Amino acid sequence: MNYLAHAWLAGDSVADRIGGLAGDFVKGPLPGALPPDLAAGVALHRAIDVWAEAHPAFRASRARVSAERRRYAGILVDLFYDHFLARHWAHLHPQPLPHFTARLYDEALGRAAELPPDFALVLSRMRDQDWLASYREPANVGVALDGMSRRRARQPNPLAGAIVELHAAYDEFEADSLAFLPDALQFVVSRSRKA
Repeated sequence: MNYLAHAWLAGDSVADRIGGLAGDFVKGPLPGALPPDLAAGVALHRAIDVWAEAHPAFRASRARVSAERRRYAGILVDLFYDHFLARHWAHLHPQPLPHFTARLYDEALGRAAELPPDFALVLSRMRDQDWLASYREPANVGVALDGMSRRRARQPNPLAGAIVELHAAYDEFEADSLAFLPDALQFVVSRSRKA
């Protein structure tokens, strides 16, 4: 789940950042039980996901994942792109990554009562372990994938040990992500102009 990318792409809107962070935990039509501003952030998250699926670099990254894990390629690529975003953060955002993530966690915790309960539980762990900044290191991406393998409802799954996919084509995934991220930002800017 590319939490960091969704928060980065949301820009200056606090509600959009929170909606981007929580988006995968919100099911069904919007606004549902969400306040309108948070629902708009979730809608942005969903629009980015739909747009990403058709992007050539994202599709190329999905194709790099082995046949054994291809069904989970979207999850893997999302996390890999968060890794590269964190690694290249200083070139993409003026605020240091640990400051950005600390502020993001505080913003989300301030509105946790308005968000799905499952997300509130994850958010506490996310903040305590600073998941988003930790993605800079491939080993932490591996830890995240291994943890997801244990928590996924569908067992067994091939997420445990899936960090080998990143290592098998590291430079290629990096090039894909660096082609994707500026285009994704442009998509969000264009979308906001139309709104």
